[in-house]
Amino acid sequence: MQQSVAGTGRGRHKGLSKVNYNRYGYYFVAPFIIVFLIFQLYPIVFTFRTSLSDAIGWGKINSSKIIGFDNFRLYMDPASPVYWDFWNSFGNTLLIWIANFIPQILLALLLASWFTDSRMRLRFRGGFKMLIFMPNIITAATIAVLFYSIFSYPIAPANSLLQQLGILHAPFEFFRSTTASRTIISFVQWWMWYGNTMIIMIAGIMGISPELYEAALVDGCSSRQTFYRITLPLIKPILLFNLVTSMIGGLQMFDIPHLLTEGNPNKTTNTVARFIYQQAFTGSRNFNYASAASIILFIFIVIISLMLFWVLRDRDSARSLRRKAS
Repeated sequence: MQQSVAGTGRGRHKGLSKVNYNRYGYYFVAPFIIVFLIFQLYPIVFTFRTSLSDAIGWGKINSSKIIGFDNFRLYMDPASPVYWDFWNSFGNTLLIWIANFIPQILLALLLASWFTDSRMRLRFRGGFKMLIFMPNIITAATIAVLFYSIFSYPIAPANSLLQQLGILHAPFEFFRSTTASRTIISFVQWWMWYGNTMIIMIAGIMGISPELYEAALVDGCSSRQTFYRITLPLIKPILLFNLVTSMIGGLQMFDIPHLLTEGNPNKTTNTVARFIYQQAFTGSRNFNYASAASIILFIFIVIISLMLFWVLRDRDSARSLRRKAS
C-alpha cells in the first residue's frame, strides 16, 4: 500500500515536470509580431511592389501593373524630372544630419563623462539631466512653432536682439537665406536629440566595471587619461548604436524641415523624406516614384549601417576568433 502511494506521488511529480511552459513565451511576443507584420512588414512589401508598378493616382494604387525597374531608372537618369530633386534632397539631408550629429555626439560624450566622474562631485545632477533631456519629449510641431516665432521676419526676438547689439542694422530674413535656414534646422535637431544621446552614453558608462576606474585612480591617471584609455574604448558598442540610430533617423528627417521651412529657400532644406511625401501626397500622386525613392533610401541606410558596423567592429575579438579557427 505504501509503495503504491509513493508510486502515485512520484507519478504526479513526474507529470507536473512534463508541463511545457515555453508556449507562454509565444503569447507574450505575439502582440509585437502581429503589429510588426501588419504595420511594418506589410507596408515594406507593399512599397517594394508599388515601386515596380505604374501606380500613379489613387485610382491605380490597388490596381497597378508591374512594369519592372523603370521607376528606379528615373533616379539614375539626369534627364528625368525627378533626378535632380531627389539627389539634391539627399545631399541636403546628409549635410543637415552631419552638421547636427557631430556636435551632438561630442557634447553628449562630454556631459556623460562629467556626470559619471566621481571626482567632479557635481551638484543637482538629476535636475541637469532632466533639463537637458526635456527638449526630446517636446513635440516637433511645438518646437517648429517656437523657432519660427523666434526667427520670423521682420519683428521677432532674434532680429530685435541682434539689432540692439548692433550686429544687424535692419531686420534679416533668416528663412530666405540658405545658410541660416540650414543652420537653424541643424541647431533644432541637435537641441532636440543631444539629451537623448547623453542619457544613452551615461547608461553605457555606468555599465563599465567600477574596479577599472578604481585601478586607474590608484595608478594616478587623470580624468582625461581615464576617459581615453578606459571609457571611450569600452563604450564603442554604445557609440555604434548612437551612430547607426542617428543616421537612420537623420536620413528620414521630415518634421522639422517640413514644419519650419517647407523645404525653402529654393528646396535647399528639402529632405529625402519630404521629397517622398511630395511625390506621393501632392500633385499627381506619383506613388510609384515615391515608393522607388523609399526603396533607394532603404538600400542606402542598409549599406551605410553595414559600413559603420565594419569600421567600428571589435578588431581584437575578430583576431581572437581567427586564431581559434586556425
